[in-house]
Amino acid sequence: MKNLIKLEELAMFLLSIYLFSLLDFAWWVFLLLILTPDIGMLGYLINPKVGAFTYNLFHHKGIALLILVFGWVAISEEILLTGIILFGHASMDRIFGYGLKFSDNFKHTHLGNL
Repeated sequence: MKNLIKLEELAMFLLSIYLFSLLDFAWWVFLLLILTPDIGMLGYLINPKVGAFTYNLFHHKGIALLILVFGWVAISEEILLTGIILFGHASMDRIFGYGLKFSDNFKHTHLGNL
């Protein structure tokens, strides 16, 4: 089952690449920004509860899709880009087993323990 989930996440990551290709940005922009959602880990410098909140804020696919749809409605490539990067990054993380965090510690995720 884990491999099936990883394949599903890979498909979503590839979808984010395709959606990015529809935008008018150079390819290096995707490569530059794809790791930026990890800025959410900085909350762990305060404590695990804040860290889990900030990490999950930047890695929640529902939030990414809301931003993406808002960018589409607002006809804003920058907002679309933000949603695509958040969505693609979350999918990429889940391929490697990093899920949404529980507030007790970084390694406790909705996909199990790291």
